[in-house]
Amino acid sequence: MGIIVQKFGGTSVGTVERIKAVAEKVKKTKKEGHDVVVVLSAMSGDTNRLITLAKEFNEKPSLREMDVLLTTGEQKTIALLCIALHSLGLDAISMTGDQVRLKTDSTHSKARIIEVESANITKQLKIGKVVVIAGFQGRCENNNITTLGRGGSDTSAVAIAATLKAIECQIFTDVDGIYTTDPRVEPNARRLDFITFEEMLVMASLGTKVLQLRSVEFAGKYNVPLRVLSSFKDGEGTLISYEKKEYGMESPIISGIAFNRNEARFTIAGVPDKPLIASKILYPIGNANIDVDMIVQNTVGNKQTDFTFTVHREDYDETHILLEKVKADLGADSISANSEITKVSIVGVGMKNHPGVAQTMFKALGREGINIHQISTSEIKISVLVDAKYMELAVRTLHKAFDLEKEPFEEK
Repeated sequence: MGIIVQKFGGTSVGTVERIKAVAEKVKKTKKEGHDVVVVLSAMSGDTNRLITLAKEFNEKPSLREMDVLLTTGEQKTIALLCIALHSLGLDAISMTGDQVRLKTDSTHSKARIIEVESANITKQLKIGKVVVIAGFQGRCENNNITTLGRGGSDTSAVAIAATLKAIECQIFTDVDGIYTTDPRVEPNARRLDFITFEEMLVMASLGTKVLQLRSVEFAGKYNVPLRVLSSFKDGEGTLISYEKKEYGMESPIISGIAFNRNEARFTIAGVPDKPLIASKILYPIGNANIDVDMIVQNTVGNKQTDFTFTVHREDYDETHILLEKVKADLGADSISANSEITKVSIVGVGMKNHPGVAQTMFKALGREGINIHQISTSEIKISVLVDAKYMELAVRTLHKAFDLEKEPFEEK
């Protein structure tokens, strides 16, 4: 037995009935002999209501005051859960991020964690209490309340679990685990019993939204086993850790299919083929805080090159304006752009040791008449850009091509 950190999101504590259900889950874990630390988000909808309220006074309110305001949402849920736990006969105590001594930098609305002190938590655990902590919040060196950004409660939970050397950090959500792909796109998607940190990091970065990317990075860095579970039904969920479960000859090559609907693609053609040209093209894009994803550069002869890259679709208009200036400055021939594009990716540590994965992927898409506009690869993923209208077909096609609807040990 050891310490288990359990994090519950907004929908899990969205009503009185849901908070009572969370209290029962915590009681069950405590009865199993574990020390329990609970990290909570605000009740579903509370954060948005507070933001709307603030904007009644000012469309662009002070970020410092917004942090003070928004942290009240979590303070409400931690107090209510403690009251619910008391009614079940459990000794519980609530703590804000400041009371825990969760220290952050001074970037309001998207602070990063510097340190979590363990003394206040362990003191309460040693006398048998359940410690209920407000996620999403901390305090900076200037003695100001800070917040970690949307989804920051996941990061709070993992950081606390790492500090306490918890045996597991359990993230309770409205889904019962990580699936081979989104079941709303592919009904035959299968829940994974296990996925590596490496795979989960890639899937989160590619658009899988079950876990916040920062929390997965933190868990991988400090080797905190993560388990994604449902708040609404019992089950084993999905374990995320470094130790890959093997199935011998039937070990899966691909763990999942990720996709991102919100891509936009730009090509600036006929730019000079010389050193620093990529930097000159991308500098104004990066300076505008626009993230660039897939990049391809092709030399086309006559000392010229074509440069292609993708950005988030919401940055399409601003990127187009910036690129027009780059075109004029560099004397480029033309700009082409496409905002109706989607990225589809296969992810799996198994592809490191299996040749022919790319061929299988490209052949499957080709048979369906799906044209590939751009390709990006790493050791454990292959991403392609396809027309947005083919996104769901591409996901279903690849899911079938790699037998992801089957358990790894099933007969084929």
